[in-house]
Amino acid sequence: LIPPLLISIYRAMKTVAAIALLAGSASAFAPAQTSSKSTTSLDAMSKAVPFLTEPKNLKGYVGDVGFDPLGFSDKFDMKWLREAEIKHGRTSMLACLGFWQQQYVTLPGLTHVDDSNLAPSVVGASAMLQIVFWGGVMEFWTNKGNVTMETMFSDPDRVPGDLGFDPMGLSVGKSEEEKERMQLREIKNGRLAMLAIGGMIHHNWVTGDPLF
Repeated sequence: LIPPLLISIYRAMKTVAAIALLAGSASAFAPAQTSSKSTTSLDAMSKAVPFLTEPKNLKGYVGDVGFDPLGFSDKFDMKWLREAEIKHGRTSMLACLGFWQQQYVTLPGLTHVDDSNLAPSVVGASAMLQIVFWGGVMEFWTNKGNVTMETMFSDPDRVPGDLGFDPMGLSVGKSEEEKERMQLREIKNGRLAMLAIGGMIHHNWVTGDPLF
């Protein structure tokens, strides 16, 4: 015979199971509750620096890879930043060429030095100041004297880095897509040259030897 206590426990468990089953069945047909709070989508992350958000002000510029870890595009005029990048890139490309040529080519009347870092001391201050002076003249002349951050783009139609200099006609007859590809090549080569000239200078400075 089964003790009365076990019978009572068995009947109580059946009742609880039946209630739970009914509650589960009812909940299946009940409308789902929605949260009163709206969800906010996360900002897109930078391709170049995945742990930082994508810089919004770089959108639409040729060569944009989402790289602006210091947030310059949020603090300064984007056109001015692009102008600076293009000009520094062009200068660095010329500097890379001149740096290694110095080791093999010497202009008449000048003393040859293998270490290109010593070239400024050989030609003297006057020659170096001429470079600075004529660089300033070109900067002033190509934009009608508007050389400051506040005035450089007083003409809203002015495109950063576009000086109208194309003596070989490389952009003549090109579509906008083809022109953008050429601009991308210049941007990438300029960025590489800025890193390269820094590496060349520090190579000679650290080792005390010529580049090649």
